[in-house]
Amino acid sequence: MTIEGGDHVRKPRLRLGMVGGGRDAFIGGVHRIAARIDDHYELVAGAFSSTAEKSKASAGDIGIHADRAYGTYAEMAVAEAARDDGIEVVSVVTPNHLHFPVAKAFLEQGIHVICDKPMTSTLDDAEALKALCDKSGALFVLTHNYTGYPVIRQARAMVANGDLGDIRLVQAEYVQDWLTDDLESTGQKQASWRTDPELTGAGGAIGDIGTHAYNLACFISGLTLDSLCADLDSFVAGRRVDDNAHVMLRFAGGAKGLLWASQVAPGNENALALRIYGTQGGLEWKQEDPNYLWFTPLGEPKRLITRAGSGSDETAARVSRIPPGHPEGYLEGFANIYTEAAIAINARKDSEPVPSDVQFPTIDDGVAGVRFIAGCVESSAAGGTWVTV
Repeated sequence: MTIEGGDHVRKPRLRLGMVGGGRDAFIGGVHRIAARIDDHYELVAGAFSSTAEKSKASAGDIGIHADRAYGTYAEMAVAEAARDDGIEVVSVVTPNHLHFPVAKAFLEQGIHVICDKPMTSTLDDAEALKALCDKSGALFVLTHNYTGYPVIRQARAMVANGDLGDIRLVQAEYVQDWLTDDLESTGQKQASWRTDPELTGAGGAIGDIGTHAYNLACFISGLTLDSLCADLDSFVAGRRVDDNAHVMLRFAGGAKGLLWASQVAPGNENALALRIYGTQGGLEWKQEDPNYLWFTPLGEPKRLITRAGSGSDETAARVSRIPPGHPEGYLEGFANIYTEAAIAINARKDSEPVPSDVQFPTIDDGVAGVRFIAGCVESSAAGGTWVTV
C-alpha cells in the first residue's frame, strides 16, 4: 500500500480518543477497526457513553485504562489537553445532535477532530464550527468513507483528466430497506435515534445516507451544486423524519443531476450507486461491488476497470493494499480516510505541508453536506420549489 511507504515515512502512533462508540454502538467499532488497520493510531482515552459507569464499562471492553474513561466529553477535552501524553486527535461517533458541541470542545483545546457525518444537525452550527476550526488551526476530518475506495479515487482522477469530456449528467442513489417497518417503536437503538429529529436533525434518510450520495457525486464529478428541488416523504405512519427522498440537482456550469435516497425500499441493503456522463463517455460504480468501475468511452464498448488490475492507475494503487482479485471494501475505504488524516496530522506536527496526493473530506465538505440537507428540507416543505444552495 503506497500510502504506507513511498515518500510518507511512518511516524509514531497518534494518541487517539473517542467520544461515543460504547457498547452496542455499531459505528464506534467501525472507527476503531479503521483506525487500527494501518497502525497509525493508539486508542488511549474516551467518553464512550452517556454516564461515567457505562463509559468505564465500555473502556474495559476494549482495554482502555479506567482513569482515562471519562463521564463527559467536556471533562475529557480539558483533562486530555492538560496531560503531557494527552490525545492528539479525537473521533466523534455520537448521534448527530452531539457532533457540534463535542467537536467544539476539542477544537477549542487545539485537538484534531475526526467526525462522523453529517457534521452537525443545523446549518448555523455547521458554519459556527467552521469558523472555530479555522481559528483553532486544528484539522477537521469528516468520515465520508466512500471517498476512500480505490476505484472512487480513480474515477475522480479520470473526470479531472477529461476522460469523460464535459460533465452533463450525474445520477446518485443510496437505497436501503431497514426502516420499511416502524422499527423505532420496538426500541431498536439505531432506528430510535436516527428517526428522532431532536437527535438526528431535520433530515432523516436525506441526512443519514443522502449526504453520502451527494458528497460522492461532488467528489467524483468535481462539480459545485447551485440549486435543488426536493420531494421528501415519511412513508411509515408517525415517522417524524423523511424515509425517502427524490432530489433534482442543478450544478454550476450547467450539468444536471438526480439523487434518490431511501430506507424503505425492500430488497436493498446498502445500494449506493453513482453514474456520471459527459460529452465523451460515462462511468458507473456500485458500492456493493466496490472493486469494479465501468467506463464507456463514447462509441466504444463498455470497459471494466478493477481495483489494482488492468486499467487501474496510480491514484487507485496508492490506496490499495492487496493484489487484484482480493476484495477490498468498506473497512479498508474507511481506513484510508484515517490514514490520510494521520499523514496530514503528522505533517502539521512537523510544520510541513500536507502532501498534495493526500485527500480527505474536510470541514468545508461538512458545511456543504449540511447545507444540502437544509436545502432539501426547505424545498420539500415549500412544495418542491427550487432552492439555491
